[in-house]
Amino acid sequence: MEKLRVGINTRFLLPDKMEGFGWYTFEVTKRIVLAHPEVEFFFFFDRKYDPKFIFANNVTPVVLNPPARHPILFKIWFNYSITKALKKYKINLFFSPDGYLSLKTKVKQIGVIHDLNFEHFPNDLPKKDSKYLRTYFPKFAKKAVHILTVSEFSKKDIVDQYSIDAKKITVAYNGINPHFKPLDSKQQRLVRDQYCDGSPFILFVGSIHPRKNLKRLLQAFDHFRDENDSETQLLIVGDRYWWNDELQDAFDGLSNKKSIHFTGHLNQEELIRVTASAKFLAYLSYFEGFGLPVGEAMQAGTPVLASNKTSIPEVGGEAVLYADPYSLESIIEGIEKLDSDSHLRAELAEKGLEQAKKFNWDYTAEQVWKVIQNALSK
Repeated sequence: MEKLRVGINTRFLLPDKMEGFGWYTFEVTKRIVLAHPEVEFFFFFDRKYDPKFIFANNVTPVVLNPPARHPILFKIWFNYSITKALKKYKINLFFSPDGYLSLKTKVKQIGVIHDLNFEHFPNDLPKKDSKYLRTYFPKFAKKAVHILTVSEFSKKDIVDQYSIDAKKITVAYNGINPHFKPLDSKQQRLVRDQYCDGSPFILFVGSIHPRKNLKRLLQAFDHFRDENDSETQLLIVGDRYWWNDELQDAFDGLSNKKSIHFTGHLNQEELIRVTASAKFLAYLSYFEGFGLPVGEAMQAGTPVLASNKTSIPEVGGEAVLYADPYSLESIIEGIEKLDSDSHLRAELAEKGLEQAKKFNWDYTAEQVWKVIQNALSK
């Protein structure tokens, strides 16, 4: 009997550049590959790959050109390169952790649609990207034999936006890397010394993208420092790829620039140290399919101030202090409250450690595999 052959889009497994899609791909594919030695997996990369991503002997890495990082190249890579590879390697099912699919194959496909931010905020992306996503994701949703997503909020959104039957969508929450955990005060002090001149700090983690609402956070922090006798600083972790004139103008207008520090992208080990050393995380994004930094902070014993919109309350539960991301006053009030109230911080940290237990990559991978098995049995 021939072995089952599963093809996986692994184009986001990039050494030293891993963000949301990459970590999802890494955590899920590693687990399903190791749990199913009886299956042959074909990892489809769009550039030279790092051997550390070939998790076991049942993985065959395949590099397909061209590198898919632009709408025209997306079309070529998924509709032609992937389509040919699925036929060549006799793939039984194609799994795509970033939701992009081939529209030119009859092979069964499952996509993970994390969220539809581009449908709600199309102007937050470059025009060509926005147009591509809004043109093709409805087609991908219809083409897939099944869709996975990361929250009940995103499931409802996909059903409403694309008129997809809810039975075709399975929710499998993101997990949280188990290495996120509390640090002792000595280690926290070392991190504060390294990044914030020894001062306590509020942490922002995320790509510096309009929907992450960094402009309002900067303005709220500036107002908080003007009006309060606090040494607390702001540490911003994330790639500045989306930094634009609007953000630069907002930053230029601040009076507390010296209390704001930018690290750029951090590797995971460093991110874990920084997350566990923050006074609290401020995550005030106005649209998220899940909001992984909220879960990571909770698991690290770090209190969280978060947006009360979209999926974030689903992840934070009662373990988070919420603010309206569209209201500067609400954000300032949240910062002041968490900065000054050590009892509230301790209470949220304790609740957060409990809430974080709900999110486990082992469970996510099991759910993904059940969906794959179910699709193959039909």
